[in-house]
Amino acid sequence: MAAILISLVYILSFSPTIAVTSNGIENDANGLQTYIVHVRKPKQEGKFSMKLDLDNWYRTFLPDNISKSIDAHHRSRMVYGYRNVISGFAARLTAEEVKAMETKSGFLSARVENILEPQTTHSPNFLGLHQNSGFWKDSNLGKGVIIGVLDMGITPGHPSFSDEGMPPPPAKWKGKCELEGANCNNKIIGARNFLNKSEPPIDNDGHGTHTASTAAGNFVNGANLFGQANGTAAGMAPLAHLAIYKVCETDLGCPESIVNAAIDAAVEEGVDVLSISLGSPSLPFFADAMATAAFTASQKGILVSCSAGNSGPNSSTLTNEAPWMLTVGASTIDRSIVAVTQLGNQETYDGETIFQPKDFPSKQLPLVYPGVKNSSAAFCLPETLKSIDVKGKVVLCQRGGGTQRIRKGRDVKDAGGAAMILMNDELFDYGTVADNHVLPAVYVSYAAGERIKAYINSTSSPTASIVFKGTVIGKKSAPEVAVFSSRGPNTASPGILKPDIIGPGVSILAAWPFSEENITNTKSTFTMISGTSMSCPHLSGIAALLKSAHPDWSPAAIKSAIMTTADIVNLEGKPIMNHHLLPADLFDVGAGHVNPSKANDPGLVYEISHDDYVRYLCGKNYTDQQIEGIVDHDVQCSKVSSIAEAELNYPSFSVKLGSSPQTFNRTVTNVGQDNSFYTHHIIVPEGVKIIVQPDKISFTEKNQKATYSVTFIRDQNSNASSVQGYLSWVSATHTVRSPIAIGFE
Repeated sequence: MAAILISLVYILSFSPTIAVTSNGIENDANGLQTYIVHVRKPKQEGKFSMKLDLDNWYRTFLPDNISKSIDAHHRSRMVYGYRNVISGFAARLTAEEVKAMETKSGFLSARVENILEPQTTHSPNFLGLHQNSGFWKDSNLGKGVIIGVLDMGITPGHPSFSDEGMPPPPAKWKGKCELEGANCNNKIIGARNFLNKSEPPIDNDGHGTHTASTAAGNFVNGANLFGQANGTAAGMAPLAHLAIYKVCETDLGCPESIVNAAIDAAVEEGVDVLSISLGSPSLPFFADAMATAAFTASQKGILVSCSAGNSGPNSSTLTNEAPWMLTVGASTIDRSIVAVTQLGNQETYDGETIFQPKDFPSKQLPLVYPGVKNSSAAFCLPETLKSIDVKGKVVLCQRGGGTQRIRKGRDVKDAGGAAMILMNDELFDYGTVADNHVLPAVYVSYAAGERIKAYINSTSSPTASIVFKGTVIGKKSAPEVAVFSSRGPNTASPGILKPDIIGPGVSILAAWPFSEENITNTKSTFTMISGTSMSCPHLSGIAALLKSAHPDWSPAAIKSAIMTTADIVNLEGKPIMNHHLLPADLFDVGAGHVNPSKANDPGLVYEISHDDYVRYLCGKNYTDQQIEGIVDHDVQCSKVSSIAEAELNYPSFSVKLGSSPQTFNRTVTNVGQDNSFYTHHIIVPEGVKIIVQPDKISFTEKNQKATYSVTFIRDQNSNASSVQGYLSWVSATHTVRSPIAIGFE
């Protein structure tokens, strides 16, 4: 399923209920589906009344007999009219009605909407953010910046959303609060429900509350889950304001017409950053509603931060691939919730789990592997456990088999098992996370699981115990790439390296609507979950800090600062590792792991103008009409100097290299010291020669620009299909690093 975001500025009508088919697309017995329709802007003479004229203009595209009709469920066939992020509307139509619409002057395109899917006490410290010092102090904790969060709503009254120490909203804010009572405050300054206008935007799932508090939650002392990860919880930008847009529901997903409506509204209401932990499969940008809406938002000065997707570790699984989006992958932090498997032969294997019972006996218990006699039983499915004696035993279960990890534990418990060792499959290897199991359990790597199986096969009476070690901080191999984090290459635009960046997304503690511990006398409820949905709001909050510290920086400049200052080594100074404990490649990490303090002082940035994007889109061989649907104005590529994807002024390089040399230009803008001098340093990819001209660049003042060229030459055969390296511009005080990914043709 796919999904899209757009903000509603102008509502023609709203449908409080939506029927969803098995594939998530709205449909009904009359063949009606919700279409996103792109049209040209009306040509007006004299004063243009945006609201009235757009209303009338959009309705001219509908057949006369339905332009004002109401269906059997008393819903207008016109769903939304947009006026900020696209020129067009959403309407409930039949395929025949859309076909008739195509003949009308001003029509550009129409397609059935897709459905988007949703994809912390210690992470600020892990990222070098500390109260009353450093970047947090320099950025005023994000004060005055507005982060718009498109998700499943919010839990008002949670202490993470206290407005203690918060200033009033900026004068530019034009948003609305649809919460009941006095639940909006100087922290939550806006809250709207785009799924059901008659209900407040309350989060019934938890995903929206978690992401919002990760981006901009206020300080909360004593945050923990079952006593683990105890500390002071805070979002990345604790004093930034939050504008909440409910666009998703658990059983519905996130319809792109709704998401687009919310982005449209956010643009008009005055947000500075959009945090969107939603995604869809890769699509051409003209067919990707989120990409289209994000383009206009970025051109209006709004940084759009999006999750990269949770379809890793397979390659080419990214979502949100457009160059005007900040695409965020996930990493681990140096905190683990540790449990240790101790076998009867004295071997021990570390693993993870949130649930750490204090009364679980340390004595050895019988150990059983259901897959010994029946390979299909290895996954501990309920029907297979019925025929195996697991009562009072530690049960070894394999990941997979179509059953969620926590459900396996529930099934083992229901069958009478005393504890569970969950082992990874070969694909996920060493990539484990801490889960909140319902019985004593530990999640171990594939290698550990294979050794445990070997032990079981070596003795007639295998035994095991689980020792719970609790919260451990200081893992030197952190950050590692999260195994689930989607990987490149970029399918929609191979000449743009994605993801852009990775940030904390594994076992993140943040606000939750209800207590996982069944505690009823507190609102200070937290949980720990993983996903690029968690890493995205980390970067959204960091972008807000940068916007607060540098209000004149464009979205492209903020993105560039984040990318060119990223870390490419872990805490012990070694290359960032993947789930195989091997060095991660650029399609895993992009530019590297975010370093907020360094991003605050990048030295140089790569700016990208509107015209640059138009030239880039023309170079992708999209039609004029398709590009017009993205940029929202007339485009004639025959009159534009189009560029190759890799020629866009991006802070990274992604090049397909054959026998012919390729040369690309980049322009950097000085945001550091007035008088500065840079020389280039290259980590050369294997089998490639790189020529950079000029050798040195210098600046005499801020905002001065300099252009350089990079020529890539294949100088020898390589057995690898792709190689990677880095180009850095280095001064006495700055290193401005761009990753280089080269695929051989």
